[in-house]
Amino acid sequence: MAPKSEESNPRSRVSMLEEEGEVAADYLEELLDIADLDGDIEIDVEHGRAALAIVADDPTGVKHLVGREGEVLDSIQELTRLAVQAKTGERSRLMLDIAGFRAGRKAELTVLANNAIAKVQETGRKVALEPLNAFERKVVHDVVTAAGLSSESHGVDPDRYIEISPAQ
Repeated sequence: MAPKSEESNPRSRVSMLEEEGEVAADYLEELLDIADLDGDIEIDVEHGRAALAIVADDPTGVKHLVGREGEVLDSIQELTRLAVQAKTGERSRLMLDIAGFRAGRKAELTVLANNAIAKVQETGRKVALEPLNAFERKVVHDVVTAAGLSSESHGVDPDRYIEISPAQ
């Protein structure tokens, strides 16, 4: 019964996510120390998830933690989620950004989604996008939903893609 009451209490949920963020930040600070990298950890709660960012005065020092197209970032995010789960016993859905990579990618994807939305609204036909990873699909789905249209993911990773449809 306790988990239900915690979830129905938004303040309690935010407290849990803040705690999750603190556990994740401790893990990431240790990682930066081991790698002898300078960076600060910012913690926030966004869209019902703990959101962390590794920022640095000189982002070139931590940029290699992003990797080509974010694959190293995805791996570090997953390791951080596992560290949080090991400490709290709860599955984590935290999001991690490093050196502004995800923020920049989110801006690019918003433009991509808005262009596809305009095409759907102009033609009245479905538009399929190129394959995207889970983070990218989430961004696109959110933009499409905010525009009042429908979107659905199809296929299997790494070829999973989104199809945007007119409002139903």
